[in-house]
Amino acid sequence: MADSDRPRDESIREHLRAGQVIPAHPLALTANRRLDEARQRGLTRYYIDAGAGGIAVGVHTTQFAIRRESIGLFRPVLELAIDEARAALGDDPRPFAMIAGVCGHTAQARTEAEIAAALGYDAGLLSLGDWRTESEDELLEHCRIVAETIPLFGFYLQPAVGGRVLSYRFWREFAEIPRVWAIKIAPFDRYRTIDVVRAVVESGRDDIALYTGNDDNIVADLSTPFAFLAAGTRVTRWIDGGLLGQFAVWTRAAVALFGEIKSAREGGLMPPTLLSRGAALTDANAAVFDVAHGFAGCIPGIHEVLRRQGLLDGTWCLNPDESLSPGQEDEISRVERSYPMLTDAGVSATSR
Repeated sequence: MADSDRPRDESIREHLRAGQVIPAHPLALTANRRLDEARQRGLTRYYIDAGAGGIAVGVHTTQFAIRRESIGLFRPVLELAIDEARAALGDDPRPFAMIAGVCGHTAQARTEAEIAAALGYDAGLLSLGDWRTESEDELLEHCRIVAETIPLFGFYLQPAVGGRVLSYRFWREFAEIPRVWAIKIAPFDRYRTIDVVRAVVESGRDDIALYTGNDDNIVADLSTPFAFLAAGTRVTRWIDGGLLGQFAVWTRAAVALFGEIKSAREGGLMPPTLLSRGAALTDANAAVFDVAHGFAGCIPGIHEVLRRQGLLDGTWCLNPDESLSPGQEDEISRVERSYPMLTDAGVSATSR
């Protein structure tokens, strides 16, 4: 899913560094909580048609339970996504990054990385959520081992949903791993976001793509030039793109918004209207991700928006106890009424 006359790794790395909208791919289920293959393929096709620059599969939004032996959906779901992407892009090839979620301790992560690499995925989004008490040196050694199997898309996960605080030193040494291609920065914390950007700048690695995963601060992250001294020279870096659960819904609108942000960055002027839309997007994300209940309804919230878009039949999750929180449906309706420009319907209306 890249230019056929160039090495794929080179093409995809340049593609990531150029900045893309990458949705975190959800899991389509039937009412009896079985994989809905047609809807799953339809989601992949929707993201491609909407102009996304890649997809991340087997991540939190895809539901970690797909890895359970009793469910056994990790490989099938990854395989469906890459097969559909290849079919969709076959007649009109363009660079498209296939990112696979990789998690667990080293044995599990290496196995998942081997599956993803064998299927043709470009990089592994490496979650460290299972590493609760180990030292950062142990985490770094784990990362180096997994990188031998698949290029890494690092992942700073917020502590509120299972992540842990990682130091500047960790990210500085992580950036020295040769097969690190990108980092998803999602601590939901400005101080820790700056730690990652500074670590990459000071490592001298201008080939590592930076992606926001801060669903609470998307537009501001993408609109900020970060400037640091590195080896006596002031270096400015942007966060290149976004790999987000929020991008799993209203994806056409997300692509259009990101296009405006990139144009503003190139022009050197960030209109206040963009920052205002950023606040609106944060409000919308709070409803979809169920911030009021500590993200309990995050995945069902994404499913509900996709149901309203006609892409899913329902909000079912593998865990039958995982459902929309009280009042969440009304909140989603409120933000859809308040911010039509953030929805695909708003983009369609504007283009007519």
